[in-house]
Amino acid sequence: MKNTLTKLALAGLMASTMIGSAVAQEDTIKVGVLHSLSGTMAISETTLKDVMLMLIEEQNKNGGLLGKQLEAVVVDPASDWPLFAEKARELIEVNEVDAVFGAWTSVSRKSVLPVFEELNSLLFYPVQYEGEESQRNVFYTGAAPNQQAIPAVDYLMNEEGVERWVLAGTDYVYPRTTNKILEAYLKSKGVAEEDIMINYTPFGHSDWQTIVSDIKTFGSAGKKTAVVSTINGDANVPFYKELANAGIKAEDIPVVAFSVGEEELAGLDTGPLVGHLAAWNYFQSADTDANAEFIDAWHAFIGDEERVTNDPMEAHFIGFNMWVEAVEKAGTTDPDAVIDSIVGVSVPNLTGGYSAMMPNHHITKPVLIGEIQDDGQFETVWETSGLVIGDAWSDYLEGSKDLISDWRAPMSCGNFNTVTGKCGGSGS
Repeated sequence: MKNTLTKLALAGLMASTMIGSAVAQEDTIKVGVLHSLSGTMAISETTLKDVMLMLIEEQNKNGGLLGKQLEAVVVDPASDWPLFAEKARELIEVNEVDAVFGAWTSVSRKSVLPVFEELNSLLFYPVQYEGEESQRNVFYTGAAPNQQAIPAVDYLMNEEGVERWVLAGTDYVYPRTTNKILEAYLKSKGVAEEDIMINYTPFGHSDWQTIVSDIKTFGSAGKKTAVVSTINGDANVPFYKELANAGIKAEDIPVVAFSVGEEELAGLDTGPLVGHLAAWNYFQSADTDANAEFIDAWHAFIGDEERVTNDPMEAHFIGFNMWVEAVEKAGTTDPDAVIDSIVGVSVPNLTGGYSAMMPNHHITKPVLIGEIQDDGQFETVWETSGLVIGDAWSDYLEGSKDLISDWRAPMSCGNFNTVTGKCGGSGS
């Protein structure tokens, strides 16, 4: 009898422990992290996973959210675009996360859009993109074309006197749509079609000799020429190496990149790249107290003083803090309540000042043009005088210039046509 009672007591204790563990798990707010940790995009995305873990850890040290601790759920979609949709569904349906921070390429974002719409979950997307989209369940904390691509071209045209343009990109939706916008913009500024060269290469492209030779020939026509680069991922490493091999210097044919930041430069011999440019909304070299604190926290978390920060990391910093504030404001992580409460939320950015979430689910950002230095950092050579509101729909494309987005009631539309007075649908 004694043994039976002992066994029953042990069984009860085990059951109690299991229930306690289950309650403890239920008592966390789960945050999904959807970034490629392998494949061609791992060079850019792994750091974004790391910074999300840092932000979640810091929030937990500060008391968590709504009285609960945050729990990161990390998956690896492995630079496989259909797998992004599967992993997003897994995060939402199986892991029951309350929000997801992730994706890099636009093709990966496009892959997951139907999942977030169907399951009514939240995605915070931290990378510059081509615009032409505004989805109720997505918050675009990276740059729209009017916050990066258009100002970069204006800088090259007005400050560098560029007259011929090479639009070089990886072959997927972001470079193709961005270059479509840039081509229309350049032509609106009087640039002739023969002064625009457009080239696309696959992800992971490594043999740049012929293309760089073509760029060099194109730039020898007696007009100042520049390369506007939407090349993504690890293809950037051999591209810049081939530019150096071909003797193309920044003073001859400057390259302005939209997808090369401090993280990508960390893997390159930067000597031959000095003087080439990038357009972003943040550089690690930003001289602000907020940025100094962020860099110190990053180095302490990652345990490596050499690890750099970059623009998409700042976008996650902004997006995560906006989500936290919106959840606190709503008093719940319920997606509908957060969507209603997040518009107008304003949080500090790292370049000085505050960024706000606008009704089109894009944010306000400064635009910076940086020149590559030999230490792999950027020196800001130009910046906007204030913050720029992200425009979901380009003013330079026929099908877009009449569209606006406003997810507040009563409009609640991502692509409202100001001419017809009608909403075109979901906005995606």
